[in-house]
Amino acid sequence: MSEKVACSHCHLEFDDEMMIKEGDLHFCCNGCQGVYHLLNDEGLDSFYDKAGSTKLAPPMHQLDDSSHFDSPSFYEQYVKKDADGFSIVSLIIEGIHCSACVWLNEKALHKMEGVIEANINFTNNKATIVWADDVVKLSKIIEMIRSIGYNAFAYDSATGENYANRERKSYYLKMAVAIFASMNIMWIAVAQYAGYFTGITQNVKTILNIAEWILATPVLFYSGWVFFKGAYYGLKTKVVNMDLLVATGALLTYIYSIYITLMEVGEAYFDSVSMIITFVLIGKFLEVLSKKNAADTLDSIGKNIPNEVKVFKDNTVILSKLDDVNVGDIIVVGSGERVLFDGKIVKGSGNFDESSLTGESDPIYKEKGDSVISGTSSIDADIYFETTKDFEHSTLSNLVTLLENAINKKPQIQQIANKLSEHFSTVILGLSFITFIVWWLWPHSFEVAFMVGISVIIIACPCALALATPVATLVGLSLGAKKGVLFKEAALLETMAKVDTLVLDKTGTLTMGKPEVVNEHIYKEFDKSILYSLVKNSNHPISKGIIQYLSEENEIIFDEYKQVPAAGIVAKYKNKKVLGGNIKLIEDNKLNADFESQNSVFYFAIDSDIMAVYELKDKVKPDAKDLISELTKKGINSIILTGDNGKIAKRVADEVGIKEYYYSQNPKEKSKFIDKLKKDNKTIVMVGDGVNDVLALAHADISIVMGSGSDIAIDVSDVVLLNDSLKSLSDAFKISRTTFGLIKQNLGISLVYNAITIPLAMAGYVIPLVAAISMSVSSLLVVGNSMRIRYKWQKS
Repeated sequence: MSEKVACSHCHLEFDDEMMIKEGDLHFCCNGCQGVYHLLNDEGLDSFYDKAGSTKLAPPMHQLDDSSHFDSPSFYEQYVKKDADGFSIVSLIIEGIHCSACVWLNEKALHKMEGVIEANINFTNNKATIVWADDVVKLSKIIEMIRSIGYNAFAYDSATGENYANRERKSYYLKMAVAIFASMNIMWIAVAQYAGYFTGITQNVKTILNIAEWILATPVLFYSGWVFFKGAYYGLKTKVVNMDLLVATGALLTYIYSIYITLMEVGEAYFDSVSMIITFVLIGKFLEVLSKKNAADTLDSIGKNIPNEVKVFKDNTVILSKLDDVNVGDIIVVGSGERVLFDGKIVKGSGNFDESSLTGESDPIYKEKGDSVISGTSSIDADIYFETTKDFEHSTLSNLVTLLENAINKKPQIQQIANKLSEHFSTVILGLSFITFIVWWLWPHSFEVAFMVGISVIIIACPCALALATPVATLVGLSLGAKKGVLFKEAALLETMAKVDTLVLDKTGTLTMGKPEVVNEHIYKEFDKSILYSLVKNSNHPISKGIIQYLSEENEIIFDEYKQVPAAGIVAKYKNKKVLGGNIKLIEDNKLNADFESQNSVFYFAIDSDIMAVYELKDKVKPDAKDLISELTKKGINSIILTGDNGKIAKRVADEVGIKEYYYSQNPKEKSKFIDKLKKDNKTIVMVGDGVNDVLALAHADISIVMGSGSDIAIDVSDVVLLNDSLKSLSDAFKISRTTFGLIKQNLGISLVYNAITIPLAMAGYVIPLVAAISMSVSSLLVVGNSMRIRYKWQKS
């Protein structure tokens, strides 16, 4: 018979021949071997010194094999590459129930070689991980998450919803057990309290205590298991968290009550044990519901995206997968269906609902030649449209990605709150111990000192501090999405709330961006197909205005073609130099132009001759003046920065009420102007929409682009306004300021609550039951206050 040998991890004994041998080490299974090496690799091997010879439960059965996370099919569906070539994946982390869980997972992931970034949002348990795929495989990252007591799976809106429902059901069952047992314990407690006045023997009292003991046990070890689990994994990685406070307070009270029951001396507190777990659990459940409601708006745009779309090919309508649709394919959309691609209508007409993107509830009528935007819905239209973007680059896909990524970058104020909450629980345990010693030596009875010390542990609430920022931020982001304002990062809400300077481009921002020709001056006869072809390939609003004015001509192909930023277009055709643009382009090419106008002017020249001049006028947006007036009252200085001439800049500035304006600014001059403002310690929002604004947008503290802006401008922006109304810009300021204000209120509520209740508990004025209720109420106050953003922002 072979000798029995203890496993180096779990200390359970097995036959020597069955063991996995590794030098002097022996393991009963691969799981124990893996955990042993993980703890040593992460510098957590002191765990074995603390555990001593205690026999541990070996790791549970392995979850599904993690190798499928490295498969090409998984990568194709869920993994993306960033601009630096690093891999990015979004995961749901299962088992997170407090801010300490978030901290633990982030810390463990950041310690892995090859992990560049790991951000976990407490409100929806979504983790965004950036890593170097050539250094560490995704499967190893998943195994790390599992090894510290959590599980991970790929994130999408459907799995996120399933996880939320599963988490809710789990809380339902735990609460049902806790509430049922607590109600029965309270009936027994009533009998005990009545006995104090009518007389009760010790034997009867002991029987009642045993009954409470039986009922409190499932509450503590089943309903409250989530707190013990969180405390264990916190201690495992040297983190003192809220779970440890709850578990310690409840367990010590439970053990003390068992002692009282068996020794038949003093008062048992099984009712407090049950109530502590029940009320904290109810508070956690209400937090889960609140976070779920706050996240629903963020998920609403991306939810229920069909897997297939109707494509018109070879005179037949067929079903095709989204990824199989190419630019130029014809899509069929029926009444009541959702548009999944960007495109241009080639047949049919009808009304479209764009409220999910722009926040505008009025239907928009569209017909042949009009553009349709993915993410909108057909109300009564049966149309055929030609796709202009594939699904991956569509507006809908980009919005879903933006919304998913928005909550990962934590505001600076949240990082400060997280640092405070990291040390909070350790301080509370220290205060509790000091309180117990002082009360015991005062002198008071051990029982009184013990219960006062427990009250200090239970009443302290690091959760309220940890919840102060993320819930308010999530509600602010979701409100912004509902109003057509997309913040690419949560941290931008804080920055924008501190802005004191607003810099605006003129065309397309303060004005409609659709200048119309009001006068045409022909100096020499010319082939209009040359002018038509010159402006046809430009996206500049002036060019579009010329196109709209000209009748459609045959397009020609230029020998050379170049767009000059903030100037115009230079081309060559049949050895002739063709120019089209503003006065700067004409002067740079040494041509004489003495034309004066209060409107925008477009010069058209061939070689050394100016052939024609077009005057165009762009209307100021109707809500521009109100916006500037509103921001001025809030102490925000507005500045116009435009490439247009001084007369037009002055006209627009006077019309909207802006005193400071700069004209004839090329892209480099715009960016230098932004840099100069920053040197003067200004916090700047830059709003633009064109390629000529890109440099300035990149240099501003916050860059905002209208939804109709160029793709490159949208890429470098921090905030996207999905419609072109300046009301959305006003909403962006209101939402950011209201959100930041409520975050500060939340932090104030948390700090004031703890500053008042902890001294009261230390002074002996709070019993454990009241402490548990207060702890839950403080977290709910913070969550409830965050929900006020939906109603309060309109008054800001």
